[in-house]
This record gives sequence, structure tokens and C-alpha cells, in this order.
Amino acid sequence: MEAEMEAEMADTESGEGSAVPECLSSFVDRGSVESHRYFLARRTLLEMIRDRGFPVPDDELALTLPAFRSKFGDQPKLDDLRISLSIPCKGSPPKKLLVIFFGTEPFKLSTLREMYGAVKQENLTNLILVLQSKMTSKARDGVKEISKIKVEIFQITELLVNITKHVLMPKHELLTTDEKQDLLKKYNVGESQFPRMLESDPVSRYHGLKKGQIVKVTYEGELTGSHVTYRCVL
Repeated sequence: MEAEMEAEMADTESGEGSAVPECLSSFVDRGSVESHRYFLARRTLLEMIRDRGFPVPDDELALTLPAFRSKFGDQPKLDDLRISLSIPCKGSPPKKLLVIFFGTEPFKLSTLREMYGAVKQENLTNLILVLQSKMTSKARDGVKEISKIKVEIFQITELLVNITKHVLMPKHELLTTDEKQDLLKKYNVGESQFPRMLESDPVSRYHGLKKGQIVKVTYEGELTGSHVTYRCVL
């Protein structure tokens, strides 16, 4: 008996006999870590864009990891991961958004210029850059030169989880211009008198909020019940 146990332990240490049991095999991810990261980040982006009012197809949101790998491969090409959507606007050009993924190489000013040269003819209003490395200071300054386009920068690690779905995260709703004015009149206050929410706040970045906008924040708790507060983005 002892001899059999020693032989089994030796097989385990050497890598033999360590196969995953059939009942657990479905829980083991045999694909690349890279494709898994892209899948999670792209799904969060699609949810983010939908929450901002863009028409995201249901089948894109329902895409599973195996289906994602079947569509984009285990080593996805960055150009294939791009997301391009638009919203029609009455009396004005459509609101157009483009999401571009970048690799692990440093994001330099030359990278920014090359990218912008390729997309500037698309008449974009919003541009989201998903990076896997640091952006140089010159590239960050260069982003400011693209004045006609709202450019947002996310690290891919910030998109692996949708923070708005956390059980402890209250619900945030952006007020329309009319709703904001009604609220200011109701309480006879100015924007600066509301609790503040930084433009750099993760939830603010998720919704793409701008300075001066007001969000309705609804809290739900077993002890405190439901209560509402408002925050002004500064």
C-alpha cells in the first residue's frame, strides 16, 4: 500500500497522472490568456458604449469566450477588435465613436500621429484608446491637439471588470439638461452646492461624463433602504 502511494506521489510530482478529471475539464480555460483579456475588455467596452446610448447588437453582448475565440482566434488581431458605432442626431451630423486596441509596445507620439492620420477622415466625435503599456508624456500632450474629438484613454486592466455591476455600486443616472435645470430650481441652488464627483472618477469615466453634468445616485441597502442623492461632475 505504501509503495503504491509513493508511486502515485512520484507520478504527480513528475507531471504524470495529473490530468484534469473529466468532471472538471469544462471549467479549465485551455485558450490563451491574451484572448481572455481581450474578451473581457471588449465586453466591458460594449456594455459601456451601450450605457452611453449607442446601439450595441444583443448578439455582440451575448458573445461567450469560446465564441469570441472562434470569431477572432486565440491570438486576436488588434484591427479586428475595433468597435465602430454611431448615433443619428436630428439637424446635425451623427455622433460617431471608434474604439481602437493597441499592443504592448510603448504608445509614443509617432503612434498617435499614425493612428490619427488613419481615422481623421471618418469624422469621429468620440475616440477611445485601449492601451497595454504606458503613454509617453509627448503622446499625452499630443492628444490635447485633437481638439475636435473627445479622446478617452483606458488601460486594458481597467476594463477586465465592469465596475458598475459590482453589488456595492449604487446606480448612476445622468440627468438631461432640462432635468438638471428643474433640479436646480427645485432646491434653489447652484451647481457648486451639490456634492462633487470628479471627472476622473472611475464611474464618471465609464459613463463619459463632462464637467457641469449632474448624476442621480440611487443607493439600495437592507438597513438604510432606498435613498437618492445628486452629484455634480467637476
